[in-house]
Amino acid sequence: MGKGICQRPTDVDVRCVLIFLCFLVISLVATGRGQTPSAAYKATGTVVSTESTGFTIQTDAGTRLTVSLPSNALLIRVAPNEKTLKNATRITAGDIVVGDRVLVQGHLSDDQKTLVAVRAIDMSQAAIAQEHATESAQWQRGVGGLVSSVDPVTSTITITAAGFGGSRKVVVHISKDTILRRYAPGSVRFEDAKSGTLAQIQPGDQLRARGTRSADGNDFAAEEIVSGSFRNIAGTVSSVDTSQDSITVMDLKSKKPLLVTFTPDSQLRKLDPQFAQRIAMVLKGGGTGAPGGPASGARPPGAPASGGSPGGPPGGPGGPRSGGAPDFQRILNRMPQATLADLKKGDAVMIVATQGSASGGVTAITLLSGVEPILTVSPSASQAMFMAGWNLGGGAPVGEEGTQQ
Repeated sequence: MGKGICQRPTDVDVRCVLIFLCFLVISLVATGRGQTPSAAYKATGTVVSTESTGFTIQTDAGTRLTVSLPSNALLIRVAPNEKTLKNATRITAGDIVVGDRVLVQGHLSDDQKTLVAVRAIDMSQAAIAQEHATESAQWQRGVGGLVSSVDPVTSTITITAAGFGGSRKVVVHISKDTILRRYAPGSVRFEDAKSGTLAQIQPGDQLRARGTRSADGNDFAAEEIVSGSFRNIAGTVSSVDTSQDSITVMDLKSKKPLLVTFTPDSQLRKLDPQFAQRIAMVLKGGGTGAPGGPASGARPPGAPASGGSPGGPPGGPGGPRSGGAPDFQRILNRMPQATLADLKKGDAVMIVATQGSASGGVTAITLLSGVEPILTVSPSASQAMFMAGWNLGGGAPVGEEGTQQ
């Protein structure tokens, strides 16, 4: 969908915490040794320009700040994945480039536009990009699906990872080090996700995790989890308002009209008619397997669950993995993009959306049109098709091809 798994991808808030922790350690070490004077102001941000005397940052608070680097300023670089200063390295002012993340402590000028640095912690842009790629790969090998149950006593979450060829239960194990995130109400962007708790996760929530899968694929030790409450909607278009980026859908389940609003991060796709017919045949039980690939059945030990993201060679359109149910997100990414102007009154659509506002409207995460044959066979098909680990929004924790960004 939109650009962004960090961007999750780069877990800016996590890195800020890491930088801050590293900074505290450095402060204690430096103060204890009497190497540097105390400093009264600190700022975290991204380097937007460099000068001979220092650099300028766009702070996380949204302001521009000029950083002056005197000759005695302590400059140090840490890797994004480092949790101690054991491998930290001293750098010079010339090593800091545009795009780096920095935390600077020093003395703020009277006009509050210049920060004379005493210490600066730097994370290089190249290292952040590499970390982004590593995390994206980890999310792609992760699991996703709908939450079936939550057990706070054993710190486990059972999810149902489903696809065209069936579903399976996966037990996600939480440790004290697991990072828990929760999508913000009304937002479809991963970077808007906030720190969450196990108590917030409820049956029916969408969940995706990265970590380590057991050999049989039934258990998953989570390093990080992102979850949220979303709606699966199937219905027909009643009206389209391109000026307001919205449509009204007659919900097949509630039999009531529903206002659906779209953002730049909303994903719109249209199924090819022949492909939609093939999906309908599979759902009806008349097909020999998943569209574009071999029959769906038991996957070999250690093979990714259907809720995982794409991995392995494609078996045909949509790239289902051999011996397992296809990854619907990957199939979707191969479908043609659509616009609101392409929609007409009476079109059948399936939508993944936010839970909605008090006024009753929802924000679309993904809309899929061209689904008349599917809903004719199974009005509840959207639930089955959409429960297998979605890329839920801009920066969502899945780096599927064709969606990023």
